[in-house]
Amino acid sequence: MSRFDSYVQGTPNWLELNSTDQRASARFYADLLGWELEENPIDEQDGVYIIGRIEGDAVAAVAAMMPGMGDHPSFWTVYLAVDDIDAAAAKVEAAGGTVEVAPFDVMDEGRMAAVADPTGARVNLWQAKTNPGIGRANENGTLVWNELVTPDLERALPFYETVLGITAKKMEMEGAPADAPPYFVLANAGGADCAGACPPPMEGLPPHWNLYFQVADADDVAASVEELGGSVMAAPFDIPGVGRIGVFTDPQGAVFNVMAPLPAA
Repeated sequence: MSRFDSYVQGTPNWLELNSTDQRASARFYADLLGWELEENPIDEQDGVYIIGRIEGDAVAAVAAMMPGMGDHPSFWTVYLAVDDIDAAAAKVEAAGGTVEVAPFDVMDEGRMAAVADPTGARVNLWQAKTNPGIGRANENGTLVWNELVTPDLERALPFYETVLGITAKKMEMEGAPADAPPYFVLANAGGADCAGACPPPMEGLPPHWNLYFQVADADDVAASVEELGGSVMAAPFDIPGVGRIGVFTDPQGAVFNVMAPLPAA
């Protein structure tokens, strides 16, 4: 098991699903990934913030769709750890990005902001106080990888280095053809690999941060997704040296990936 109580700057440290049907979405992931669900009241109108847990450790959250989103399908939001959120936010515009929500306190748990990089990929920043973020990762049912997906890596990657100290190195994919799109491995401010970056795999995908949940068997999960009302976007396939992955949507339209990693990956 892999438990965490702190994160180096630049590391993905929280996942939050904004859902058009909050409780239905939470139940889908609980049934699919083995989460226990905990509802936390957040307002006087019976609003709740649902935490998915494994053996008591927080692994993700499910929130109601934000006001003003209209018919927008459900979507996952990735958070990146920061040491000083106000200092990081102050660098965003000069680096070509946009501060969509200025830093603010979330009770005594931490301080957050919402930003977009120069290509439009949105990501949230989290400076921990009492809540470091995900308590368990890199095991079945939990977060195992994230990727920045954007068609303009040359504009996006320097932004993350300037704002968060994230660096990128090109990865040579085993068995990939010579004309394969580039893939970069991102390292956090401490130099440890923490995410990837690549162009969109198909036309029409907007820039975004994605996520992968680790599973024991990607094919079994694909069957379960459909049984639970979700859809298969890309049936499970092998990536040499990495594992077997699949791409899915939940019943409310949010896209997510799963990975059954190779033992040594």
